[in-house]
Order: sequence, then C-alpha cells, then structure tokens
Amino acid sequence: MGQGVTANLSLRKLAVLTAIVEEYVSSGEPVSSQAVVRNAVGEISGLSSATIRNLMVDLSDDGLLEQPHTSAGRIPTASGFRVYVERIRSGQASLLEQSRVAIDQQLQGVGNTQNFLERTSRVLAALSSGVGIAFASARISDQLEHIYFSRLGSGRVMAVVVTRPGVVRDRMLTVSHDLTVSDLERAASYLNENFRGWTLDAIRGELGLRIESERSEYHQLLARVKELWGQALPSGETVVQTVYVDGVANLVASHADRDRLRAMMQALETKQRLIDLLNAYIDAQQKSVRVIFDLEEHAPGMEGLVLVAAPASVAGETRGALAVIGPQRMRYEQTMGAVSYVAHLFDRMLHTGGTTELP
Repeated sequence: MGQGVTANLSLRKLAVLTAIVEEYVSSGEPVSSQAVVRNAVGEISGLSSATIRNLMVDLSDDGLLEQPHTSAGRIPTASGFRVYVERIRSGQASLLEQSRVAIDQQLQGVGNTQNFLERTSRVLAALSSGVGIAFASARISDQLEHIYFSRLGSGRVMAVVVTRPGVVRDRMLTVSHDLTVSDLERAASYLNENFRGWTLDAIRGELGLRIESERSEYHQLLARVKELWGQALPSGETVVQTVYVDGVANLVASHADRDRLRAMMQALETKQRLIDLLNAYIDAQQKSVRVIFDLEEHAPGMEGLVLVAAPASVAGETRGALAVIGPQRMRYEQTMGAVSYVAHLFDRMLHTGGTTELP
C-alpha cells in the first residue's frame, strides 16, 4: 500500500489517519475517537465523535488501522504507517529549528569524513531515539593521504588507511612473519613519502613494478610494504567501506520481546550486514529520503523495525548512506527531516573539501 491507497482516501479519512498516527506515536496507547475529536484540526475539525468513529471503522476495513485486544481505541497497521509516510513525502519533511540547531552544533568544525560519520551516527540516534547509522566508501580511484601500521602481537598488525576526501579505514592484518615496530614504521614511511596523492589502485601496481626492478638493500623493505599493502587493500577490492553505529541501547529499551531482540541485535552486531541492508535499498539515483518497513526480507530479526535512509552523495556521486533504524512508532517527519538535512551537509562538506562551517 502506498500512493494508490493515499490517492483513494478522502481528505477526512487521511486527516483521521494522520491524527491517530501522531497521537499513537506520542502516547504509545490505542487512540479513541474522543482523543481524535479533542485534537482535531483541518478537515475533521468540528466533527462529532460518532462521525470520527465511523471513519475509523472505514480505515480499519481498509487495513490501515487495527483494534488491539478489546480496547475501543485503534492503532496504525504497517500499511497505515506507510500511507502516513507517503503523505509526508508528498510534501517535504520538515525539521524543527531546535533540531537543526542541535545538528549544526554537533557537526560544527568537523574536518574529515571519519569525524563527520562518527558524530552523524550519534546525533541521528539522539534525535530519533533509534539506531543512527552512517557509512562511506573510499574507492580505488581515491588518493592516499596517510597510512599507519600498529603492531598488535606476533604476526598481527592493524592498518589504518586515510584517503582523500578523508575516509578512514582500519583493518586487522595477519602477516606471514613477525614484524617489529621499526619494520612497520619504515613501511609506513615509505608509503607515505612515495605515494601520498597516488590512487589506491595505482599504488598496488607500482609496488609490483618496483619490487621487480629493485635489487638493492630496499628489496626486503619493498617486499614487506607490498605484503602489508596487499592485505590492507586486497586485490580485486574496488570499494573500502567504513560504518559507524550508535544508539543500539535505544532499541533495547523499546522492545520487550527478548527472542526477537536477540535476533535483531545479532543482525546489528555484524556491520557488514548493515552495509548490505543499506546497499539493498539505497538507489544511486535517489534524491530523497526513503522509508522501508519490510526489513526482515533482507535482515531476519528486524521484523517490526523501520529504516529511514538517504544516500550520502558528493557532487551527485553516491559515496555511502546515512540512516536510522527504529520501531514503527517513531517520529517520522522529525527523523526524515534530520536524515535529509545531514545528507545535505555531507555533500556540502566533502564537495568543498574543507571543514564544515555552519551558520
């Protein structure tokens, strides 16, 4: 159900549905006809409780409302929420001024993609009371800004690769023989001094050429550098993805079903699943926020949860996604407005290539 149902609903029915969704989101309780009358505006202002009750029966027959237990009140169905969201999308999701100010304050002075994404996931979680998600992709055509290797133990190394325009990616490496801290520092220095500004893909090819032609004391160093680089960015990998998640505790507080919560938490713990989920629903040509209700189709364990997402684009090219995962009972207009606004800031920051300076 969606645009077709919305088009067939009378203005009165749509107004009643809107009033019920907003009251239910606010209270969490089934909504009575008296509550609708009490807060009625627009097309339903002045209608009697009996008239409202008849409209609620019609909406139930349309599959947009349901009556839990024996309560006289109604709550929206998933289809009812979809119609409500479509009404918002047909206009433009607005963001409260205080929320806009809060976002601006949180992102003021951000100088690179990593910090932007970290703060974005946090601020979206706080504003939506859901899980805030942000991820960006560095492509092999991106340029190397800096690389750092850290020794974690025998044969174990952490590689941190920073690319222009500021995507930071870390990866655990298992090397064929133990490397000292000095070995790792020399390898990082060689890459940073010789390849800063090179594309990620070009570095791989050039290292192969140099190791073939070099027979001096640097041969061993080059062999180590090639092994470390080859694991940090494996051959055939075209996109390096970094994902940030914040606010999982918000869902813990809002779900009483422990079995479903456990399955949902397992889905959230594997960040690659989140990337796959976002990639499944984010269209590269998409220009606006998308709201998805049937998450369990791609992520078992997320039944009853909703994804609100938008592409994170730079100059028209999709470079990641910004999203919120929350319960059906969420403040849709606020959440959609926040995701849309932050996506705009992402484009603005990376397109200008500088620090985010907001009014």
